[in-house]
Amino acid sequence: MLTQTVGFEHLAREAVRIMSWARIMAPLSGGSQDAATLAAALLLAKPFAAEVVGVYAPADLADLMPWIGESFTGAVEATALDSLKAAAAAGEGHARAALEGCRYDKSRFLALQSPVWAALAAESRLCDMVVFTEDAARGRGPLARTFQQMLGDEQRPVVIARRGLRIDGCTVVAWDGGKEASRAVRLATPLLEKAARVVILQAQKSGARDVDPARLQSYFAQRGVKSELLTVKAQGDVGRCLLEAARGAGADLLVAGAFGQPRLQEFIFGGTTRTLLAAEGPSLFLSH
Repeated sequence: MLTQTVGFEHLAREAVRIMSWARIMAPLSGGSQDAATLAAALLLAKPFAAEVVGVYAPADLADLMPWIGESFTGAVEATALDSLKAAAAAGEGHARAALEGCRYDKSRFLALQSPVWAALAAESRLCDMVVFTEDAARGRGPLARTFQQMLGDEQRPVVIARRGLRIDGCTVVAWDGGKEASRAVRLATPLLEKAARVVILQAQKSGARDVDPARLQSYFAQRGVKSELLTVKAQGDVGRCLLEAARGAGADLLVAGAFGQPRLQEFIFGGTTRTLLAAEGPSLFLSH
């Protein structure tokens, strides 16, 4: 009986340890950033043999119609709509070609139709991860609104891929014991299992709640992930403190919870999330 119990516990622990991802979503605009987005998606997908879904998200003509109706009339309006449709078709062709050029067997292309935002939300809900480049994360380019929708509204885990992205290097986990950080940690577990080194980083701020990072270390250990503890004193901007400590640890990837404060408050006053998004590196895994 003891042998059977030990065997069952071993199998249960292995089942938890081999958590994986099955589908990774790469939003595409038909522009020059698509190649970098797809390269990052493939880097994340291949270790898990996951499917990569290249999702072309054009500007929705339904959203533009009120503006066009107010500005143009008659033949001019029709010409404007024809131009927009032609641009969307050209963008779709470029996005499709970028995905086909990756030559990855487990890939699929999807061109969204109006209503684009509803279709985008529905597709993301059946994906394990959404990948962006830092332009979208910084509010630049045609996918900026898509990034905000995925991270803030749909609360999907996202990777912001920056130069030097690796999943087999050093991954730093920003830990404050909050629900956002906890969710990020649980969703990032498959990546942590691939990392050569995992560092739990706690930035202590005066007056903040007392959080024992050893509890997270124990959680990781139950999943076969060895980790180190690093505690730093946060003075001033917590985000900058986290970034400096992560860079000092040689982080290739920083895992963190997003929008720990109300999103409107973070938008007005800044916040740790905005600091991380505006930084030059490392790559980020964020979840709200």
